[in-house]
Amino acid sequence: MAPVRYKNGNPWNGGAKQYCILAADTNQYWIGDPVTTIGNAGADTFGVPAVTLGVAGTATRGVIVGLGTLRNGPYINPNNLNILPTRPSGAQAGNWYAMVIDDPDVFFEIQEAGAGTVLTSASANRNANYNLGTRTSTLTISPAYLDNNTVSTTSTLNLKLIQVVQRPDVTPFAQYNKWIVTINNHEYSGGTTSP
Repeated sequence: MAPVRYKNGNPWNGGAKQYCILAADTNQYWIGDPVTTIGNAGADTFGVPAVTLGVAGTATRGVIVGLGTLRNGPYINPNNLNILPTRPSGAQAGNWYAMVIDDPDVFFEIQEAGAGTVLTSASANRNANYNLGTRTSTLTISPAYLDNNTVSTTSTLNLKLIQVVQRPDVTPFAQYNKWIVTINNHEYSGGTTSP
């Protein structure tokens, strides 16, 4: 999931907030992963709220746009600025920190799954879940995708489908289509049903 603009039409301004991925968390994380806050041990010792990978059909806090091992950054690989940081799987020696777009008014671009029925114009304004995808150590960005098998009107679905991406490299309603979405079931605002 990549941020593109706000609901009011303004371009995304790079705004994000700091969150903690606790050392005991065994998930692997990439830029573009959706996350949710955790209930127990909800923050690190500095009071930075803790997140874990998002779950299909539940409320989402936001999307990761930066990762690092230092509480105040940098959220880059200082040894190679061309490599996006990835948090390895398994428990870590210390907490990791993530910059998360947690504003419920941001639109994101996400790719539709390659399997299943390709979505049509009838899917616009409907809701759907994301799927976290197959997670392997060779990836450089999040494998999360739009689960085209979950499109419905249900308010608890993660995403609201706004429209197909309008760019020359996107053929509407083709396999691996790209959609503009917003987080429908956001932790800061309840999900809504779709028409």
